[in-house]
Amino acid sequence: MKRAIPLTIKALTVLFIFCFSTTNAQDKQFAKEIKGEVIDQKTKDVLVFSDIIIANSNISTVTNTDGEFLLKVPQDFLDGTLVVSHLGYEKKEFKISTLDNKLEIALTPALTELTAVEIDTYKDAESLLKAALKNKSLLYNNSNTLMTAFYRETIKKRKRNASLSEAVVQIHKRPYDSHKRDAIELIKSRKKTDYTRLDTLAVKLQGGPFSNLYTDIIKYPEYIFTNENIPLYDFSFDSSTRINENLVYVINFKQKPTVTAPLFYGKLYIEAKTLALTNAVYSLNVENRKLTSEMYVRKKPGAAVVYPTQATYRVNYRTNNGKWHYAYSNISLTFKVNWKRKLFNNVYTLNSEMAITDWRIKDAVIEKPRNKMMRPTTILADATSGFSDPKFWGLYNIIEPEKSIESAIKKIQKQLKKAKANRAKAKKA
Repeated sequence: MKRAIPLTIKALTVLFIFCFSTTNAQDKQFAKEIKGEVIDQKTKDVLVFSDIIIANSNISTVTNTDGEFLLKVPQDFLDGTLVVSHLGYEKKEFKISTLDNKLEIALTPALTELTAVEIDTYKDAESLLKAALKNKSLLYNNSNTLMTAFYRETIKKRKRNASLSEAVVQIHKRPYDSHKRDAIELIKSRKKTDYTRLDTLAVKLQGGPFSNLYTDIIKYPEYIFTNENIPLYDFSFDSSTRINENLVYVINFKQKPTVTAPLFYGKLYIEAKTLALTNAVYSLNVENRKLTSEMYVRKKPGAAVVYPTQATYRVNYRTNNGKWHYAYSNISLTFKVNWKRKLFNNVYTLNSEMAITDWRIKDAVIEKPRNKMMRPTTILADATSGFSDPKFWGLYNIIEPEKSIESAIKKIQKQLKKAKANRAKAKKA
């Protein structure tokens, strides 16, 4: 039986290099910035990846790994409603005009009481997944769509930030019932890399925003589930949950014990009423170091043994006017690098995330300016400038950076200013 090529081979290759050393959203005027934190009402734990949406609009963002968010509200929506939701919690709504600039929002876990009818509807988890994949033409957006998205990728050596790249992109999203692939246009980007923290190894992520876009299981099922490889998995039901008062089935999946090739394992969240996939959280089985290294590592020094120790993925969908669409994805890859004839090893973590912050239907054929279009082989860190423009992001909504990333950027900016001042003094001397 021929097995479909996993997501990692086509879309998530990692390039190790040995070295020494205008969009619709831009035209909007925002009148208010809302910063806040989303937590569990009972435990006070932060809620990561919560959706922050302006009702009856396509404007949104998500909370970061600290549970924090920043949303820029256009003038036209100052009298609108802010909706905060999280999988497994009751959503909350607020009048934007009454909100302070800094909020703490506590969400209450949703109680899930299943009736006998709901429990017995689907006894076979695999059949439920197949039904969800089959229904994409009915449930997901089938219009050409221009999506404004914020993308960030970071590289850490152990726990210290070594590289940060960010971009605003415009996704030329094809209909879900079309076999045509999506395209990505680069609008703005910036980066900073501190190679002193990378020693002699520069680690780069190839694919950039495309890697996150390909986690859209409904648009690109070939990267994880196909008719050929679905029989290689075991599927089972987990406890159901709720999202925005709607019942959601939870499916566990993992490769069969007899399958030796690296496959994925995780959870799928499928809305009971419509059978729409609302969320997916999954990881690659990295037990086979040789095969998983071949899947991810495109180039490395001969003296280095490189293999992944963790590869996790997350994709969230959102609904508008009865149609679902890709909304957010996160990828986290951890690699161990062992050098021959060296006692110690290094650990690198690559994280990328992309969030749709605005979108609009484009009924006509989407025009793609060739000079701005990205390729799936793009290395974003090689295609960006720097953190020199204080007004870089303009009016775009972005994901709030983690505290550690924010601190690292500020430190790097101070170092750049100090180096500039020293060069000026040297010239005068």
